[in-house]
Amino acid sequence: MTADEMDAHNQPAVILVSGGLDSAVLLHHVASQPFRRPIHALSFKYGQRHSRELECAKYQAGAIAAEHRVIDLSWIAPFLAEGAALITGGPDVPDLLDVPLQERDQPPTYVPNRNMIFLSIAAAYAETQGISDVFYGAQAQDEYGYWDCTTQFLERVNDLLALNRRGVVTVYAPFIEMKKAEIVRLGTALGVDFAHTWSCYRGGPKACGACPTCVERLKAFDAAGCRDPIPYAD
Repeated sequence: MTADEMDAHNQPAVILVSGGLDSAVLLHHVASQPFRRPIHALSFKYGQRHSRELECAKYQAGAIAAEHRVIDLSWIAPFLAEGAALITGGPDVPDLLDVPLQERDQPPTYVPNRNMIFLSIAAAYAETQGISDVFYGAQAQDEYGYWDCTTQFLERVNDLLALNRRGVVTVYAPFIEMKKAEIVRLGTALGVDFAHTWSCYRGGPKACGACPTCVERLKAFDAAGCRDPIPYAD
């Protein structure tokens, strides 16, 4: 097959890359498919406390030679901070143990409509680039949940995007029914450098080990039989 014939068979992709564990593994997973070229990695700056994740996103995109863009949505932070612990100026990020069980289906770390906003922008960017496939790293959380990481959400977003009369974009979430331990195992097999991922919501120099995502991450590495290489506070 000639280079031109290979290019004709390529299926480019847009991937949402936060810099967290799930999106890093997703990026490497999609990139492991040789027909997925070129890859466009999109990250968002939206006033999140844990903005160091953007450095990790840049590293992971570089590791697979993806084109990386950071979209600045920091203007949205004042509108969401009052009800979102993840955003600077919002409520304090709670320990998972302090979140009542009945509230864990949508804990204080939920950012209103975040995935809808991100996917809308990603779909618009993809359509502009003539790309039909968008990926994001939704997964089946063990300890808590968000409605915009569910199969119902994914199906309905795609129903809306299918209304496009010409450049239909489809959103994929390959990990949406996978537990985080499975994602850790997959990332290990793909050679993902987990030292360059970040999950802690509190944004300190070391991961706190107690917020919802830290607890889930630590349990996932333990269940996968792997050591988490990022630094944790004592």
